[in-house]
Amino acid sequence: MTDILMPALSPTMEEGILAKWHVKVGDTVSAGDVIAEIETDKATMEVEAVDEGVVEAILIEAGTEGVKVNTPIARLAGEGGSAAPAPKAEAPKAAEAPKPAVAPAPVAAAPVAAPAVSGGARVAASPLARRLAEINKLDLKLLKGTGPHGRIIKRDIEAALASGTGKAGSAPAATTAAAEPRKVQSLEQMGIAPGSYDLVPLNNMRKVIARRLTESFRDIPHFPLTVDIELDNLLAARTKINTALESQGIKVSVNDIVIKAVALALKQVPEANASFTPEGIAMHHNADIAMAVAIDGGLITPIIRKAETKSLAQIAKETKDLAARARDMKLKPEEFQGGTFSVSNLGMFGIKQFASIINEPQGCILSVGAGEQRPVVKNGQLAVATVMTVTLTCDHRVVDGSVGAKYITALKGLLEDPIKMLA
Repeated sequence: MTDILMPALSPTMEEGILAKWHVKVGDTVSAGDVIAEIETDKATMEVEAVDEGVVEAILIEAGTEGVKVNTPIARLAGEGGSAAPAPKAEAPKAAEAPKPAVAPAPVAAAPVAAPAVSGGARVAASPLARRLAEINKLDLKLLKGTGPHGRIIKRDIEAALASGTGKAGSAPAATTAAAEPRKVQSLEQMGIAPGSYDLVPLNNMRKVIARRLTESFRDIPHFPLTVDIELDNLLAARTKINTALESQGIKVSVNDIVIKAVALALKQVPEANASFTPEGIAMHHNADIAMAVAIDGGLITPIIRKAETKSLAQIAKETKDLAARARDMKLKPEEFQGGTFSVSNLGMFGIKQFASIINEPQGCILSVGAGEQRPVVKNGQLAVATVMTVTLTCDHRVVDGSVGAKYITALKGLLEDPIKMLA
């Protein structure tokens, strides 16, 4: 007899919705059989059995929300009972709420990086840290993690052992006021009468957007850099490119050219293609560009992998396909998880200028405004040019002001003189 546990379908997953059971009590399952569907903050995933056995009990009913990772969800009897069903990626269902994601691809195994359990409270800790805590009889609840999102890692255990903290009965590690949850008043407490509004429940996607962006804006020291870019040469080049590609049914957009230029500029200034980690600065080998796509209930960031190596025709085909499948909620997890740099374009809505919140763990995000005709001064004379304002938001832990300025200057040069993209 073995309990089947709620799996961690991605490294950042903490809870999910047990959307549907494909088995019932008494059913015999074999390796590879789909037994359930789990709805995470990112997608709906099928869960497969890794061995054979008989379903003895369903412990969590279909439709239950907020099921924590590692919670027993069913019980399997028989010699082949397995406690770690393997997740199988499935495109999100069109009728279900969309789920965005910026985390690495999900692991197809037991939740080895899932938050640990200590004294009834779930504590985020690495597997190594958890084992060291057990060996040294440390209470994870009394430790403060320095890993991503406050995760307890090896060095936190070593620090606790060196300082003598973390033992049962000792005082909890000091926390800053910023780390304490903010107390939010109800609308009624703020003077808004009950019945004067409709309350739309938060789905998993909106909860995760709220949490991750709050953490990013609060915890990452960020700064914006804004420049104006003249687009007349780019628009003329785009017209010629689309004429040449017309027979193939491909149409290159300004956003496609921006993505290509963003990737090439990252190769020119590789210091901007980086992520902060507690262990050091991760310098990415390729420019994997995540593009923000608005969908019902939120947004998602499908990724153009190795964009620096692809032609404008390839990028145009990929962006069109990814955006369409994103809106239909048919993306695979590996198509929207990861990325080294993000692009958010609100120009099509007439937005002139804005600054985006960093998509952690990426070091930068580019906000692209509308191209419009503006008066400019050329050679001392007033003229008219098509101008687009872009803002680069930088993680100051990774990208200093000089590096950000160098990058955005390189990007400006490529977009104002597109022929340089062929060099």
